[in-house]
Amino acid sequence: MGTVLVTDGVHPVMFEGLHALGFETEYQPDISLSELHEVVHQYQGLVINSKIIVDKSLLDKTKDLVFVARLGSGMEIIDQPYCKEKGVHVISAPEGNRNAVAEHALGMLLALANKFIQSDKEVRAKHWDREKNRGFELMGKTIGLIGFGHTGSSFAKKLAGMEMEVLAYDKYKTDYTHPFPFVTESTLSEIKKKADIISFHLPLNPETKYYCNKDFINNCKDGVVLINTSRGNVIKTGDLIEGLNSGKVGGACLDVFENEKPNTFSKEEHELFGKLYAFPNTILSPHVAGWTVESKRRLSEVILRKLKGALFQ
Repeated sequence: MGTVLVTDGVHPVMFEGLHALGFETEYQPDISLSELHEVVHQYQGLVINSKIIVDKSLLDKTKDLVFVARLGSGMEIIDQPYCKEKGVHVISAPEGNRNAVAEHALGMLLALANKFIQSDKEVRAKHWDREKNRGFELMGKTIGLIGFGHTGSSFAKKLAGMEMEVLAYDKYKTDYTHPFPFVTESTLSEIKKKADIISFHLPLNPETKYYCNKDFINNCKDGVVLINTSRGNVIKTGDLIEGLNSGKVGGACLDVFENEKPNTFSKEEHELFGKLYAFPNTILSPHVAGWTVESKRRLSEVILRKLKGALFQ
């Protein structure tokens, strides 16, 4: 069947499964994009994560590439139409880490609501200020989910017992809440008007870049809490900071950012993100929402199942 290059950390079950399908494997988790361009012609399969961009320039250097498998869900890094034109199967695995993302989103929200980070630091420093660390409860609040695909619907499941009003909006779906009797299919305008908390579950494309900008925020309820575990460019950072400064945004839980490589920050980005990091009503994590022990295995299992179906259907 040929050789598959695995360009990122995977569970050992990936190699076992690829060998069972008849492939040889090479494991180069430290390979750079420029290095891949020099050797990609040798491989019949690629297993990638976000550092590898499979665009036309890379695809034109392949000879007999059979498939590209994405460890996760973000497909903006793959030129899918050109893959189809070249007869290359494209496989993603959003089912593999959707539960991890959902749990992470709920954890961030609870940490923000209960001031876990702030109070933990204070207790360790022997400061005991109960009133300063008074939080708010989720029960009785309204949360809006924008995007109701794999992660949006998984997050909805985690909210089932929270006694909240759960609204969902998905531009490309209708009648999708039947399996979720506690979720109400809604409109974007209604979510902006009613939601105390808004969580984004969107892919990154020209339509969703800076989806949450100044105009979006200004049309939300005062003090709205924003959660983003999707893609960093869904929220315009400068506009979010402006909202946090004014109090229009009451807090933010962010696992993703416009630039996720701090060592590449420009002077302007150092200033921008420095302002963001200074807000006490933010919970931040380094794009690890889908990065659990369990999801590492599950991502490989999903890819192998889909690959077997694509090659042997």
